[in-house]
Amino acid sequence: MTTPQPVRGMQSLLGEEADRLHAVTAAFDRVRRLYGFKRVEVPVLEHTAVFARTMGETTDVVSKEMYSFEDRSGEPVTMRPEFTAGICRAYLSEGWQQYAPLKVATHGPAFRYERPQKGRFREFHQLDAEIIGAGEAAADVELLAFADQLLRELRIGGVTLQLNTLGDAPTREAWRAALIEHFRGSVEKLSEDSRDRLERNPLRILDSKDPRDRPIADSAPSIDEYLTPEAADFFARVTAGLDAAGVKWQRNPRLVRGLDYYRHTAFEFVTDRLGAQGTVLAGGRYDGLIEALGGPHTPAVGWAAGIERLAMLIDAPEPERPAVVVIPLGEKAEAAAVRIVSDLRREGVATDVAYRGNMKRRMARADASGARFAIVLGDNELAKREAGLKDLRSGQQEGIALDTLVYTLADRVAEITLFESTSGAVRRAGDGRWKMGSGE
Repeated sequence: MTTPQPVRGMQSLLGEEADRLHAVTAAFDRVRRLYGFKRVEVPVLEHTAVFARTMGETTDVVSKEMYSFEDRSGEPVTMRPEFTAGICRAYLSEGWQQYAPLKVATHGPAFRYERPQKGRFREFHQLDAEIIGAGEAAADVELLAFADQLLRELRIGGVTLQLNTLGDAPTREAWRAALIEHFRGSVEKLSEDSRDRLERNPLRILDSKDPRDRPIADSAPSIDEYLTPEAADFFARVTAGLDAAGVKWQRNPRLVRGLDYYRHTAFEFVTDRLGAQGTVLAGGRYDGLIEALGGPHTPAVGWAAGIERLAMLIDAPEPERPAVVVIPLGEKAEAAAVRIVSDLRREGVATDVAYRGNMKRRMARADASGARFAIVLGDNELAKREAGLKDLRSGQQEGIALDTLVYTLADRVAEITLFESTSGAVRRAGDGRWKMGSGE
């Protein structure tokens, strides 16, 4: 019988790989709480129309990459390729308008049928943060500060925030017309993809990677020539807010979003550590998206980040290790070990059991696990109503009465944990000052 294999582009993770993803989501949850973003959950499965309306039926995601099918009732449904559309659908259908402005954040799996490559899979995991119902520039600043602090929390260096404005509706309309006229003048020199985008989505030509398009795109009119005073003022308030918050940024006038409901701020956090696909977090203001779903005009801004890509950029997290390993020798000892292990875990002490092998192998396993203590239980120890306790770091051994074993050991583990966390909390800097161990 053939061994089953995973579906292409799907992942099974163990150990450090899984720990890296958890480290990213744990940091995300810590920071979102600091910023007052509520946790939100939305379905993996949505009606296909939710994504067709919000992402555009002619986009590659909708036309080529979505996992769509008919359910048993014949209803077209899709496994979510991203979070924003589902959150906005819930905002309307679940009556969340009453909480506006609503700050929400979530993370979980998403699905796109694309070519798997480094850091990109068909089943992938995203972080997502949204502020819905706030049209002020301050919302953009808060969301960007959230993203910046998350990357700092993860200690990901070498990341640049690239920022642009897409202006308001009059700005975008005037700029779009100017771009169409510009690109039509060199249409024969454009790539096939850009020719196809010319009438439907001319802004996307600006970020084309095709070398045939670059000279034409680079000479295209700048949006700054068409900014209304209101749009220019909004962008100025965003950049001033970022400066006040200590968030560094660079202007990228070619950074665009193709869909018409995007307005004002567009941004990407980019690194040079992942090759050509260097964006690790991206988003923008999408004031017209909820209208595309049939709702009222509702300003909103948000961002998403690939968890796998962030996980590739962080230091390997400390492996999970027990504080104590219990080594029972014999049936009576195994029965007694069940109670000891359960009591230790209830006291908050991470505990494992070494059941197999001779004494030497079990002790070697305990040592290899990274545990600080080993408890040895055998017939002799049980007869004396005690357990053998070995400090695996110092090598010291002693007998501890079974009646006091759990609490004695819980106290020692707590003392060691407190000492190690305190001593690791500060480090001496090169200039003689003391700094937090995180490097902040």
